[in-house]
Amino acid sequence: MFVMLLGLLLTGMPLAFVTLLVALIFALGWFGPMAVPLITSRIFSFVNSFVFVSVPMFVLMASILDRSGIAKDLFDAMRVVGGRLRGGVAIQTLLVAVVLAAMSGIIGGEVVLLGLLALPQMLRLGYDRRLAIGVCCAGGALGTMIPPSIVLIIYGLTASVSIGDLFTASFLPGLMLASFYIAYVLIRAYLNPDIAPIPEPDEIPTKEKLRLLKGLILPILVVFMVLGSIYGGIASVTEASAMGVLGVALSAVIRGEFNWELLKGASLQTLSTVGMIVWIGIGATALVGVFNLMGGINFVSGLIIGVSDNPTVIVLVMMLILFVLGMFLDWVGIALLTMPIFVPIIRELGLDPVWFGVVFAMNMQVSFLSPPFGPAAFYLKSVAPEGISLGEIFRSLLPFIAMQVLALAILIAFPGVTGRW
Repeated sequence: MFVMLLGLLLTGMPLAFVTLLVALIFALGWFGPMAVPLITSRIFSFVNSFVFVSVPMFVLMASILDRSGIAKDLFDAMRVVGGRLRGGVAIQTLLVAVVLAAMSGIIGGEVVLLGLLALPQMLRLGYDRRLAIGVCCAGGALGTMIPPSIVLIIYGLTASVSIGDLFTASFLPGLMLASFYIAYVLIRAYLNPDIAPIPEPDEIPTKEKLRLLKGLILPILVVFMVLGSIYGGIASVTEASAMGVLGVALSAVIRGEFNWELLKGASLQTLSTVGMIVWIGIGATALVGVFNLMGGINFVSGLIIGVSDNPTVIVLVMMLILFVLGMFLDWVGIALLTMPIFVPIIRELGLDPVWFGVVFAMNMQVSFLSPPFGPAAFYLKSVAPEGISLGEIFRSLLPFIAMQVLALAILIAFPGVTGRW
């Protein structure tokens, strides 16, 4: 099954169709036509989940956000925060990334937005190219960790874990990773002042400061509508996602940017993204179903548990498998293919599946930046100024990958960071 999966993927066929085709071949070959209804029932239970509605809602929210000027105003407002601090624009970029992550949870749009808004400004001010590139890519990928993360929603669906609990557990680790990035920028900027020059004195009048700070009001209100309603127990994740769409749409209306073109473009982008997620979900659900029927889960479980008696070693082996897969597959496929196998083992070991979900999301942070197929690098390349090669982007990301691995190690060594154990 694995060899066929790998062989078909190398032909360039989309992952969704490869997994579905392999599932059908093995179901018919192993069990005959009677196994097909079992596959369809698994697929139905996956797409019929009420929580799954939150995925298109959060994607639509991000798509409207991409097309409005909310992010630009947010970036301008953060100028007041950055001030005359060395490395201030890079820190301002990371703070904007955290707020954008808390608004949408979509990675691609964030990296592109930061690449359009922050990268040219940092390069114009004379920032070190690698530092500027790394900040935009790594900051944009924070959407994986900070609620409402789509990665955590998909994990919650496949692992049958409360998404509200996942959001609560991932908040602090997400902020911890963002603080690592900020500390790295400050240390490098103060050790070598040339890599992050302080801009020329530009005293912002109080009236202008107030105007700029107004750009913070709408994003903070949207974040409060989404996360406040979830943590306050007012709304479920699905209901909060709909409130988020309403909040972003109203923000666009207030700003006078909401029109038919914006809605049409955002809807088509949502359809494309969610279509991809659903198709991969259908294929992966079918494949895992057949794999389980063939006794695959017992085989892999025995294989992994047989590695060591120490649960930490087993978790590290899982992390290594996810890390390798992350270099070649996208996170949706990884989550849907591996979590139905890994999560029962985690439960069998007596570990908390919510904690493991946060660890998984942190691992996916690394996959977004790691070569050869790190999506964040390709997203940034699509909007980067001429002269910035893909090789340079990947080299710029190495210190940030090291910080992600450090954060992952802290989560495994000190599970209490998530507030769970």
